[in-house]
Amino acid sequence: MSLSTNRLTLRRVTADDAPHLLAYLSKPEVVRHMGLDPFTSLEDSLEEIAWYDSILEEGTGVRWGITLTGQDEVIGSCGFLNVSAKHQRAEIGFELSSDHWGRGIAGEALRAVIRHGFTQLRFHRIEALVEPANTASQQLLERVGFTREGLLRGYEFTRGKYDDLYMYSLLETDSMT
Repeated sequence: MSLSTNRLTLRRVTADDAPHLLAYLSKPEVVRHMGLDPFTSLEDSLEEIAWYDSILEEGTGVRWGITLTGQDEVIGSCGFLNVSAKHQRAEIGFELSSDHWGRGIAGEALRAVIRHGFTQLRFHRIEALVEPANTASQQLLERVGFTREGLLRGYEFTRGKYDDLYMYSLLETDSMT
């Protein structure tokens, strides 16, 4: 299943997209706040794609590759993870190649995925976890209507350290901008 906006097509990521993922996930500025080391090989990209496939198969998430309409190159991804059907909630995550920052692409993709989450997947709540130093993602989330709820101290252990994360949420009853 794919999603479309004025400028974007969000689609399933396949093994053929591994070189595209490597191109942007190898950039330190892109992965800096993702709890990942920069990718160094196609194998890293294929493992990421395998994770996308596994969360879809398990019903715990879905991840779409972001492409510019009419082009096939994946320039980022956006989707849900940690889906709780019982509680009708999920966590949203996203990243975009730094070559495309500052053009409104991440916001456009985020709005499409959120809309799908509320209308098709019937979520009541969508959460986002963001490192305190990641001000760009915080600002983007706030622009589309998310509310910062608080700081989760030592919430994740990544790359040999515990990370604090801000919890953001958007409810289906909130107005999305």
